[in-house]
Amino acid sequence: MNGVINVLKPPGMTSHDVIYFIRKKLKMKKVGHTGTLDPEAAGVLPICLGKATKAVQYITDKRKKYRTTVKFGIETETYDKYGQVTAENPVDNIDIEKLKLVLNKFKGSIKQLPPIYSAIKIEGKKLYQYALAGEEVEIKEREVEIYSIDIVDYNDKDEVVLDIECSKGTYIRSICHDVGKEMGCGACMWQLIRTASTPFEISEAYTLEEIDKAVLDGTIDNLLMSTDIIFKELPIVKLKTTARNAALSGSPIYPKGIVENIELMEADANTAIYIENEFIGIGTVIYSCEENRKYLKIDKIFI
Repeated sequence: MNGVINVLKPPGMTSHDVIYFIRKKLKMKKVGHTGTLDPEAAGVLPICLGKATKAVQYITDKRKKYRTTVKFGIETETYDKYGQVTAENPVDNIDIEKLKLVLNKFKGSIKQLPPIYSAIKIEGKKLYQYALAGEEVEIKEREVEIYSIDIVDYNDKDEVVLDIECSKGTYIRSICHDVGKEMGCGACMWQLIRTASTPFEISEAYTLEEIDKAVLDGTIDNLLMSTDIIFKELPIVKLKTTARNAALSGSPIYPKGIVENIELMEADANTAIYIENEFIGIGTVIYSCEENRKYLKIDKIFI
């Protein structure tokens, strides 16, 4: 069984808990998740099966979308509601116009400090392990990209709901914390849902109950998506059947083994590779100065 299941992770489970559930239900070992979600967070968690596990890094690298509830007036050690409170500043009501100006500062390329209670490793040890041991460690800022950050709802007092689209490695908890600092009253993350992990959307995600039922009914293949969905934005290169063995062995493929005219493609372009409508992997168009021609370099095979 090879492919991807778009799983709707429930709150209260770790990403590894979901992996264990899938492995047990499908009775297979090659299972991998793409981008860890905090235990209390919910939402899209694509799970790769079989040879599709080789595509985990490519999903992880793509854009993510989140819906988060920000609670103003409270700061915690973990930057969310589950941590010990470190500061409280009563908030009568939120100045929404000021908040809009503050949020504009967080759009684009920004540097953020990850929470000390996170799984980032420094010198082979996770940050939260330093925190639990009471040990000090230097945390460096990381550059992330915030493509959009919008207010979608708010109450009359101290909570705001935001939609955020961002790059990999972005900590929504840190954004909530930093926005609170800019507002002058402090804040922490109250709730988090990942609504998309490109190209997977929450509207198309399956609950663990639905997956369990599909396994029992023998219809689990209906929930499985082909690995090539991850690369649907890439131009397609179709190979001739005579080039199959060379491609699977990772050898470069020259024009005589390619259906299309590869000379019309841009050099250094990433591509999705097919043979007779079967997706086999991804590659890169290379221009050889010495030979004055282009060829296809095989980057990764998924069958």
